[in-house]
Amino acid sequence: MRIISGSFKGKKIHPPKDKLTRPLKDLTKESIFNIIKHSKLLNVELEQANILDLFSGIGSFGLECLSRGAATVTFLESYKEVLAVLKKNINNLKQENFSKLIEKDIFAENTLKSLNDKFDIIFMDPPYKEKKLTELLNTIIKLKLVKDNGIIIIHRHKKEEDIFPDQFNTIMKKNYGISKIIFGSILN
Repeated sequence: MRIISGSFKGKKIHPPKDKLTRPLKDLTKESIFNIIKHSKLLNVELEQANILDLFSGIGSFGLECLSRGAATVTFLESYKEVLAVLKKNINNLKQENFSKLIEKDIFAENTLKSLNDKFDIIFMDPPYKEKKLTELLNTIIKLKLVKDNGIIIIHRHKKEEDIFPDQFNTIMKKNYGISKIIFGSILN
């Protein structure tokens, strides 16, 4: 695994040591960043963006954002088996000053409430079997965590049929192998 582009291009990212963590494949990751940069349907800039990386895993999405000029990334991960790898990846790229790591259960009552920021991009890469996505999106909407032109990007299994809140506007969906990527915004 590696950083695809930007100031850390070609730098290695340590892979997970367990079989339950499913890192974002390079092709899918590159496609997401091409869409962010080139799609006329999105109105968000990655440079100087404030990113929230939910279910961060080894940090490949958030670290790629930093490599491409994002201002900050807040990583949220609670799975003990992958936290050491995430910390190692942040440290190896010397991104501690641009990263915040929250080691809490995302569904715990005060986890998202503790965020004192709004985000340009929220990336969600939950386990494929995760069923509480609607609850999570409702919390994000209620807490107004997305900036006005901000987007939410969700990585899911292509066969998963999630029901999203009415205020979640699906902008586009793309399939990559067994994955699908959903780009959305919050309606005001």
